[in-house]
Amino acid sequence: MTVISASWTDRPVEVGLVGAGPWARAMHARMLAAGPETRLAAVWARRPDAARQTAAPYGAHVAASFDDLLDRCEAVAFAVPPAVQAELAPSAARRGKALLLEKPLGPDLPAAQRVADAVLAAGVVSQLVLTKRYHPVTDAFLDAARSREVSGARSCYLHGAFLGGDFATGWRLEHGALLDLGPHLLDLLDTAVSPITAIRGSGDPRRWIELTCEHENGAVSQASLSGSVAVDRALTRVELFGREAPLTYDTAEIDHEECWPILRRSFATAVRTNQPTELDAARGLYLQRLMDQAIRTTL
Repeated sequence: MTVISASWTDRPVEVGLVGAGPWARAMHARMLAAGPETRLAAVWARRPDAARQTAAPYGAHVAASFDDLLDRCEAVAFAVPPAVQAELAPSAARRGKALLLEKPLGPDLPAAQRVADAVLAAGVVSQLVLTKRYHPVTDAFLDAARSREVSGARSCYLHGAFLGGDFATGWRLEHGALLDLGPHLLDLLDTAVSPITAIRGSGDPRRWIELTCEHENGAVSQASLSGSVAVDRALTRVELFGREAPLTYDTAEIDHEECWPILRRSFATAVRTNQPTELDAARGLYLQRLMDQAIRTTL
């Protein structure tokens, strides 16, 4: 992952933001406007009033249409439900725009495939907003994991956001924790243990789903996912077991504000060098295939 160790000397990447909901306001707009690597050039949403409220603090243009947004930027960030992202991202790719994509790529595997295919065909840079992957604590954990022989792992990502509030949105309540939280945990297990070769699930993604993953190195891992449990704060934890003492990754004490400058620098560097990071649309499609397999095998 990109480490910020020098000042940014290139011109900022002009980014258009699609979406004006709570996540667009709380993270995307604020991060992109902070610079110096990026500039929030325009905002477009299907609710013009929300787009104006999102753009106003940063003096960004309020686009009259999606095409108007594309005319005013060189990269597009998406902060919309997966179905909307899957509908619009291919058009942006065909216009030659770099893409900052939310997870999951789409609401299902065919939609995600269309996004990844469009990115590949257009040859544009893409990057996934897998937030925790842009934190130094995550990098340190994954670096330590690479030197280990892992026999098994257990993990969880639990919160109560689906019980009410800004993030109890329609697509999350419909699809549940697997599509929303699954990409984060599956990416960590796949990277820390070894590539996942088979996956099966049990439970209800709208309440609690348990995943069992088989890995290329012979290890087996477990992942517990829920967005509908009352916890004091979100729990994201991975434990690796083997011949050595357990290696634990826990986000309880990390400051997520540290992620945004690294994410922004990583994306801008990828755009300016035309070299995407490992967390690109192809990675998003890989994770979506795992989730699709889990859905098909859930008891």
